[in-house]
Amino acid sequence: MGNVFFYSTMVGEIGIADNGTAITKVYFSRGHRPEAQEVGESALIKTAAAQLKEYFGGKRKSFEFPLAPEGTVFQQAVWEALQVIPYGETRSYKDIAVSINQPNAARAVGMANNRNPIAIVIPCHRVIGANGKLVGYGGGLDIKEKLLGLEQAVLVN
Repeated sequence: MGNVFFYSTMVGEIGIADNGTAITKVYFSRGHRPEAQEVGESALIKTAAAQLKEYFGGKRKSFEFPLAPEGTVFQQAVWEALQVIPYGETRSYKDIAVSINQPNAARAVGMANNRNPIAIVIPCHRVIGANGKLVGYGGGLDIKEKLLGLEQAVLVN
């Protein structure tokens, strides 16, 4: 059993969860409170929260804390590919599929994005439709737009 703690951010309340050694979830809580975790602010959660605060403030472009997302081998491959997308840039679902040597798996990449348990840190918000439009985001398209806008604004300044 790990810990979870909730923070108010520019994109609403987020929950950050750990397993004692790594961050396992960063999610848009919307009132969701997991039952199997102790509500408490561990040192690791505090570190993740501080780095996310720096990200939201435009002062951090990458994260430096251990991650342990739970998922299938395919999902893990997709999530690793997402972490390579540079800050402020986007890729299509097809681009990610090609990068993991599964060129016909764009839809499956979309499903893996949807299951990403560590939002923002594993930047699924940087994946867009092949036509350049914002499509699908677990936190809502308005949040995806805010995150991409934040990154673009930081790059411009």
